[in-house]
Amino acid sequence: MNDTSLDPADWDAFRALVHRAVDDAVDFLATIRERPAWRPVPAAVRDALREPLPRTGEPLEASYARFRELILPYATGNLHPRFFGWVHGGGTPAGALAEFLAGVMNANVGGREHAAVYVERAVVAWFGELFGFPPASSGLLTTGTSMGNLLAICAARDAALGAQARERGLAGAPLVAYAARGAHSSIAKALRIAGLGTASLRAVAVDERFAIDLAALRASIAADRAAGARPFLVVATAGTVDTGAFDPLEALADLCAAEGLWLHVDGAFGALAILSPRHAHLVAGIARADSLAFDAHKWLQAPYAVGCVLFRDERAHRAAFAESAYYLVPADRGTAAGAPWYAEYGLELSRDFRALRLWLTLRHYGIGRFGEAIARCCELAAALGAQVAAADDLELLAPVSLNVVCFRVRRPGLDEGALDRLNAAVAVAVQEAGEAVPSTTRVEGRLALRVCLINHRTVAEDLEVLLAAVRTAAGLPRLAEEVG
Repeated sequence: MNDTSLDPADWDAFRALVHRAVDDAVDFLATIRERPAWRPVPAAVRDALREPLPRTGEPLEASYARFRELILPYATGNLHPRFFGWVHGGGTPAGALAEFLAGVMNANVGGREHAAVYVERAVVAWFGELFGFPPASSGLLTTGTSMGNLLAICAARDAALGAQARERGLAGAPLVAYAARGAHSSIAKALRIAGLGTASLRAVAVDERFAIDLAALRASIAADRAAGARPFLVVATAGTVDTGAFDPLEALADLCAAEGLWLHVDGAFGALAILSPRHAHLVAGIARADSLAFDAHKWLQAPYAVGCVLFRDERAHRAAFAESAYYLVPADRGTAAGAPWYAEYGLELSRDFRALRLWLTLRHYGIGRFGEAIARCCELAAALGAQVAAADDLELLAPVSLNVVCFRVRRPGLDEGALDRLNAAVAVAVQEAGEAVPSTTRVEGRLALRVCLINHRTVAEDLEVLLAAVRTAAGLPRLAEEVG
């Protein structure tokens, strides 16, 4: 008898607990609309979760009861159809099932010969087909676009410097990269991690639709070349976090081809506009990118966290990350087969079976269902933008390019600082009331209520609840005191 095994002593009792947990989980998903859009974590719960390291165990039933009491009621909120903050996908029941099954398999998808590796290859190939990348292109699933951006920037750096960069590093090479002002913060962070420093990033001016200004970009490249710097990369954004703006990908692909620059597309959520026939024109030219990163836990509604990065040139991709070690040598047969290993295409050797979340949900729903949900989100955003633009007490602060609506409450007699304080207070009041969850951002210096429509459960009535909650909050006497 093995006294150190962590398997249950009573499999039937474990089965019964799992069945009960599944019933609870299904009830939780089926009753989303009956709960607030968000609930703050009470101080008593925070205190209860600050507990010492468990030295001895407890029955699994007791731990599960604590989960139901302290954790499940205070989720992020993004499952709720009126969670409009940031860019959070709403998940699906099928995705939750896949997450459970992947946990049961406990696969390490860094490499070797097992089915999970082939599932990831299939999913990456599906995405390559979707975005028009060549059949010989490569890619892998990541934790999200931030990691995908880092991998792409590292590959672009090494492609610019050549094979010697693996040993000599930057060796003082004055590399510079370009992105529109307001590009995601992960771009600057990736350049810093890649050893280039944030000063290597040129923040290029944007036009009236918050897209990169091509004339300003050309002028910046020319100025850098004249000063002895070495342009190597342009990062285009397909759907900015702040306003949902799109850089002109086709024109940028032409420019990068003429200038000999690597074109990377940060398409965290906007790249998937390709699935909506009415909005696919926004990503025209994306197939010409050298690399593309996007998230599947946003508009593909996969459980967190899973994204994808694609590379046009498999050799440039692999060259940036492949390492040899005596314990990591692929074989022709046996468990060490399955070459090439995913560990040779990224930073992680240990990788979870995130592909199953996509393989199962894409097979179940079909890519067309996601396209329909994306189109509806965009239609709802356009309708909300029109309502805001027509209202006397609200002000639309940016064009509605896709699914993001930035607006603010207006009140006569308040200066810009007071309006900022009012709208910041409105956002928190609406969140704490549990009616809806907008987030905030700044558009040309003005604080905006930001509504991102990405949840497949959202319907038009949810927007009416949102606007009513915003107006109610704006009229609260205590907010007038906070504004001053």
